[in-house]
Amino acid sequence: MGLFDSMVGAAMGQLQQGGLGQALGGLLSNDGPVGGLDGLQARFHEAGLGGVIQSWIGSGQNLPISAEQLQSVLGSDTVKQIAGQLGLDPEHLTGQLASLLPGVVDGLTPNGQVPDGGVGGHTDLLGMLGGLLRK
Repeated sequence: MGLFDSMVGAAMGQLQQGGLGQALGGLLSNDGPVGGLDGLQARFHEAGLGGVIQSWIGSGQNLPISAEQLQSVLGSDTVKQIAGQLGLDPEHLTGQLASLLPGVVDGLTPNGQVPDGGVGGHTDLLGMLGGLLRK
């Protein structure tokens, strides 16, 4: 098993715990509160962190993001809304998302580009993540 497979497997294990899959689905799916991967990309650029998300989408090494940086990208209202829906502490949520999001975005953009039309709705996204595990 390669490093990427190990990372995706670990991420999927974490996704199944505590509703993090729902949180990622909400952030990345086209029908989520930030407008999908395109909307998330726009928020990163607005926060001055466009290079970070582009590193996840591109074919090079993924740059890390801190929980505090992710909080500034998403905004406290969005974080509180998602955390409240999942029954999680906002700080815990941003910490977990900061560790998972780079690998998940990287896996969803294997050609170094956001797929045309984004990653679809929440159900489509979960299917794509499942497909990444089977590779």
